[in-house]
Amino acid sequence: MQHIKVFPKRLKIGDEIRVISPSSSMERVGGFENNIPAKQQLESLGFKVTFGKNIAANDQFGSSSIKERIDDLHDAFADSNVKAILTTIGGLNSNELLPYIDWDLIKNNPKFFIGYSDTTSLHNAIRAQTGLVTYYGPCYSAFKMKELQEYQTFNWEHSMCNSSYQLLPSNNWSSDLWFDQSKSRHIMPNQWHVYNQGYAQGTITGGNIQTYSVQAGTPYLPNVKTPVIFIEQAEGSEALEFSRDLAQVLQMHSDIKGLVIGRFPTENNVSSDDLLVILDKFPILKTIPVIYHVDFGHTQPIFTFPLGGEVEIDTSKMQISIIRG
Repeated sequence: MQHIKVFPKRLKIGDEIRVISPSSSMERVGGFENNIPAKQQLESLGFKVTFGKNIAANDQFGSSSIKERIDDLHDAFADSNVKAILTTIGGLNSNELLPYIDWDLIKNNPKFFIGYSDTTSLHNAIRAQTGLVTYYGPCYSAFKMKELQEYQTFNWEHSMCNSSYQLLPSNNWSSDLWFDQSKSRHIMPNQWHVYNQGYAQGTITGGNIQTYSVQAGTPYLPNVKTPVIFIEQAEGSEALEFSRDLAQVLQMHSDIKGLVIGRFPTENNVSSDDLLVILDKFPILKTIPVIYHVDFGHTQPIFTFPLGGEVEIDTSKMQISIIRG
């Protein structure tokens, strides 16, 4: 089903942001009180932060029932005071919700929907079923991170309040657990890299590469022609798995116009040499612009970008520009 593309209204000071847990519970990241610094960070920007009733419900799988998660999702879209919905964290099971979502409710109440990782399933489905452009960016719990927060918060706020903006590299990055403040930080210098030079303009699709194709063959995958694909790999994976998943993505989108790859978590041990060998497997990647080690995914800090929005990539300027988001 093809829908007219819908962009949410830009946020303004005083707007309400609702936090929900469509995958893992708030308990996974330390519980409600442990994440108060994230609330304070968002409030310091001038926004009001409220919470779904079931964000801390926690079963044997570290999540909550489908009904509890659906209720919070529906309540957030139905509440006219809520202007943006922010997920607590990712997980492994947001795709369980898809058959039970009231798509007319979302279509009739378009607003910002933000998250990453397993939230990719909801990003895909919302765009496929309603045409609403959604936003791939930090989850609620990421806003409590102290180190590197300035870059992350600036880029998030910029994407919420502006329909066009430029994405720039951070000066430094880390691959530590942002939600565990007891862990020491390992800050490293940052640089984006080009695999193949070129220019592209098109519609963004993608997200977490392990989750993106979960919707393949269902009505919950958006139909995007000649896309610019943004993909990243979560912790606990490896180079060969990325190669397999990339092959799947390229088979799904043989008309790809550009590829942007997020930084790999250090624990995955995907070296630059490994990545180049993988990219060399696919002839199409020598015909389009490809940039890698970019600031999004399961490292810190990350920028925010619109899935379904329009982007321009120019590797000669090492520039990624959101034309419409």
